[in-house]
Amino acid sequence: MNHWIILPIVLPSLLAPFIVLAARYHIGIQRVLSVAGVLALIVLNLALAWQASDGTITLYQLGDWAAPFGIVVVGDRLSTMMILLTAVLAFFVLLYAIGSGWDQRGRHFHALYQFQLMGIMGAFLAGDLFNLFVFFEVLLIASYGLMIHAGGNARLRAGVQYVLYNLLGSTLFLFALGAIYAQTGTLNMADLAERVQLISADDTVGIRLAAVLLLLVFAIKGAVMPLHFWLPSSYAEAPAPVAALFAIMTKVGAYAIIRVYTMIFPPDLAVTDGLHTSWLLIAALVSLAIGMVGVLAARKLDRVVAFSVIGSMGMVMVAIALFTPAGIAAALYYMVHSTLAAAILFLVVDLTRAGRKDLALTAQPPIAGAALTAGLFFVGAIAMAGLPPLSGFIGKLLVLDASFTSDIAPWVWGTILISSLISVVGFGRAGSVVYWKAKSLAPDPEVAPEADPASPPTALSYAAVGGLIALLVAHTAFAGQVHGYTTTTAAQLFAPEPYKAVVLDTPGKLTRPEDKEKADAYGDDAKDGEDH
Repeated sequence: MNHWIILPIVLPSLLAPFIVLAARYHIGIQRVLSVAGVLALIVLNLALAWQASDGTITLYQLGDWAAPFGIVVVGDRLSTMMILLTAVLAFFVLLYAIGSGWDQRGRHFHALYQFQLMGIMGAFLAGDLFNLFVFFEVLLIASYGLMIHAGGNARLRAGVQYVLYNLLGSTLFLFALGAIYAQTGTLNMADLAERVQLISADDTVGIRLAAVLLLLVFAIKGAVMPLHFWLPSSYAEAPAPVAALFAIMTKVGAYAIIRVYTMIFPPDLAVTDGLHTSWLLIAALVSLAIGMVGVLAARKLDRVVAFSVIGSMGMVMVAIALFTPAGIAAALYYMVHSTLAAAILFLVVDLTRAGRKDLALTAQPPIAGAALTAGLFFVGAIAMAGLPPLSGFIGKLLVLDASFTSDIAPWVWGTILISSLISVVGFGRAGSVVYWKAKSLAPDPEVAPEADPASPPTALSYAAVGGLIALLVAHTAFAGQVHGYTTTTAAQLFAPEPYKAVVLDTPGKLTRPEDKEKADAYGDDAKDGEDH
């Protein structure tokens, strides 16, 4: 049993209360501890991702209780890739929060930040559905505290709306877990994958209901149409570093769909036949269209970015809904891209807010550092719109290529290409109005800033955004290697026998010729269970 895999959850869960108890009145100490904790997470998660890169699956059994009776934490290529992305994103966002002073505008920012990381790490590493639910709730509690950080009526209203929608999702999640446990007697994902296969054709009502409810829950987390209404206000009103960190939050919903519907309810399972390619694909296409139309129709810069997140999640869900190895590989590549691009744009919006009375798309007096801020917005906008040469263009090509053999390829291609054009027009309009059409007027001293009083951007703030852009450029420059990694990750997902053998401690299963043939058919990374 490998003890390192539990540390990404334990480290922030211990650091958060320590910050509250020992450094609540010392912002300098809080910053040092928080940055050191995130750096430690990066090093740890990088080592775990390297370990999983050869197909190794790592298991940790809490209390040494074996699955399916005990709580297990599992690390494979997908989960370690996501926790590494989270840690790297959290580092640059934290630097921005410190450089801009956002962490001083309310209480317990750094403690809540660490609890948020704990929830995200736990969701990606959870080996059973109940603990996925538990970490979803940790995410909800910590994210609500971060959303209302620094106060304000608008932020409080958006936070309440955010909590209500997510509580609805939590309620549906509990219903789904109850239905699954009543029919199968387990919530461990590997064990469920075995037991669902044994359900008779005339006894599938309960499990089909649970599969639909889970898809609805994960769609709420992923802001998929028509369950996306909570996102524009919540992300637009949240403090900039919080909104940037939330760029990974919607990916938790996408991750859960990939994990559950490739292992427990795979596309070839008769019990849930038609669920993947019908409702989810249609909703994904509509989400993509609605999100990019929202970019064009928005009247405020923060809403432009928020709607672009909905559109990018629509793109991810289109690739996922294909439920082919090529589709999942494209989705994973685009998930990394859209996380970085969304974080860049939310932070640039905050840099823009510092020099304007509001974020309305109207001509106003020039802002300090307008040229540099406009340049950063331009990079983020072309990335999110999917224009060359950045990774958004490559990601869209991968999605289009994955859908080429689909029966509804014309609809997928048409929606992606038209929505891309709309997003280009929307971002072009927003950027030209905010950064180029500046009035040569002095600011009105009687007009208060729309949100929090903002200090001029610091060098550390710009450095944090620059670091995210450097990651985006690296994601583009090494697109071949990254896509190769996501391809082998998808192969591992579609051949879950090694995962189940490790979790359930049944290495003998892989000695059967049919299991070896299935594992080899999806990639060379499916290793013989006896190695584990």
